[in-house]
Amino acid sequence: MQDRFTNIDTITNIIESEFGELTNVQLNQKMNPQAWSIAQIIEHLIIINSTYFPIVHALNNGTYSVPLIGKISFIPTLLGKLLLKSMKGNRSQKTKTFPIWEPSQSEIDGNIILRFKKHQEELKNMIEQCEHHIKANAIISSPANTYIVYPLSMAIDIIIAHEFRHIEQAKEVAKQITTTS
Repeated sequence: MQDRFTNIDTITNIIESEFGELTNVQLNQKMNPQAWSIAQIIEHLIIINSTYFPIVHALNNGTYSVPLIGKISFIPTLLGKLLLKSMKGNRSQKTKTFPIWEPSQSEIDGNIILRFKKHQEELKNMIEQCEHHIKANAIISSPANTYIVYPLSMAIDIIIAHEFRHIEQAKEVAKQITTTS
């Protein structure tokens, strides 16, 4: 668990150091109309991670029901490994997010970095709250699609890999806005 917290803290520090001094205009600038701004990327991370909070809450309350596909022994591990591999894969292989995880299309306020920092603490708190479920190899489904199931421990690793992946995307946007500013 400590490695996960270290990774989350590293991500938070990178976000603060790389983007904390940018203006609201810079945070919301896009490379092209179809691309996301740095603020949208950060908001997307907050949105997607937050969709896991109700699942952990339900696990802790004993009200979470594993989808039937999650009860087939090899499926959750297989899907989890595939999803984790895709997060750690080449960023040139772009993927489209589920609609529930889309960031706002309007300008995002300049406190997005502070919101992200607070969110990361909430994420660490969520991980602490579900430690016994992780040890018990709890299976969950994706908040976006109940047919995508994986172990809770892999879900946390996927969240962290996803954050690292989007940091690289945000750095690419930052390079573009600094060269055009």
